[in-house]
Amino acid sequence: MKQKNKSITAEPVYKAFIYVVLITLAILIIVPVGWVFLASIKQNSEFYGNPWALPAGFYWQNFVDAWNAASMGSYMLNSVIVTALSLVLLLVIALPAAYCLSRFNFVGSKLLNTCFMAGLFINVNYIVVPIFLMLKDGDLWLKNLIGNGFLLNNIFVLALVYASTALPFTIYLLSGYFATLPHDFEEAAYIDGAGYGATMIRIIFPMAQPSIITIILFNFLSFWNEYIISMTLMSSATGQKTLPVGLLNLMQAQQSAAEYGILYAGLVLVMLPTLILYVCVQKKLTQGMTVGGLKG
Repeated sequence: MKQKNKSITAEPVYKAFIYVVLITLAILIIVPVGWVFLASIKQNSEFYGNPWALPAGFYWQNFVDAWNAASMGSYMLNSVIVTALSLVLLLVIALPAAYCLSRFNFVGSKLLNTCFMAGLFINVNYIVVPIFLMLKDGDLWLKNLIGNGFLLNNIFVLALVYASTALPFTIYLLSGYFATLPHDFEEAAYIDGAGYGATMIRIIFPMAQPSIITIILFNFLSFWNEYIISMTLMSSATGQKTLPVGLLNLMQAQQSAAEYGILYAGLVLVMLPTLILYVCVQKKLTQGMTVGGLKG
């Protein structure tokens, strides 16, 4: 009885501790984000007083200047193109690959699974320089062959690199989910005369919709906020930089000009799409992540 009473007494204390930790973490995240949003609508003269003071009004000209004068609109368009193209390439490659690796046994399937599993432990930032050197050598070879190189400073090549580096995690998550699906539906489709491709597209993919939505959302957030690869591979493309790289240029320009309102407006333009997307789909994102790891 004493042990039971002790556990009953300790449970509210433990819950209170968890709530305190979670509330503290939430404050540490919400306060800086909220401060950036408030700073984005301040006039430049308001930054020289109390930094925590509320804005005197809504100065929307910061967003207009960031969008037009700082070219954040073109940077955002480039990010949209790169992110959309990367997702399309990733889905076209990863969905059939994950389906075959999880549902069929063939020569080399275990080796491929091992290779993709090993890819999970490679930090993409560590291999940016080899990727850059490989593309640079490819450009030199193309210049000698056809007189022009197109592998560097190309948003389509950047999208291909994004999709390639996201393959290990995406295939791991999808194959883990595909493996949990029963084989009865496939067998019924085969009896009705459907081929492997039709069965995969019409039967398996609709059943795996939660996992597919998860990898789309997860990779969207990753591609949209990616900076190091884009900065390295698009170093000379002035008009084709993505939004995070363009934001760095804006920060450097506005810090020297002391135009802090435009700077924070640019930060909001980068954060806002991801925040809205995450708030709308956070439940599906976390549920798909956990379901995908049930069986592998």
